[in-house]
Amino acid sequence: MTQIRICEEADWPAVWPLLRATFEAGDTYAFSPQSTEADIRAVWMEAPRATYVIREGQGPVLGTYFIKPNQPGLGSHVCNCGYVVAPEAQGRGLASAMCEHSQREALAMGFLAMQFNLVVSTNERAVSLWRRLGFDVVATLPGAFRHQRLGLVDAFVMFKTLAG
Repeated sequence: MTQIRICEEADWPAVWPLLRATFEAGDTYAFSPQSTEADIRAVWMEAPRATYVIREGQGPVLGTYFIKPNQPGLGSHVCNCGYVVAPEAQGRGLASAMCEHSQREALAMGFLAMQFNLVVSTNERAVSLWRRLGFDVVATLPGAFRHQRLGLVDAFVMFKTLAG
């Protein structure tokens, strides 16, 4: 059974290797591949409103996501999330489960919409999943992502209204 719950301090030693491997690849997130553990911990664990982990039963942490306001003040009704799934667990519906969970959590926290600020255009699996879950590409940012293998590639801003 898949379980999504709040990320606890004791989960960090399992979460950090997932994030490090994802960010070092330099093909989906804007974080520098040279980011330190302290830098990423601050962004993933300390700054968000909440951080979650996903597991199957009592097994290892297979993914994580955070939720936070996309902007302060007058833009704080729109949230932003980031999702990471362990490479060995990809293709099992975990990102979809986390995104659906995050939308319910966002509504419970009072957010009215969700925005992804920098979805790398070459990350076709993510773009397809977010579209399937109701997100629209509302802007294309030409050459906005410095892909570690492909050079400059476009990035998308994706948006979904959660409540009216």
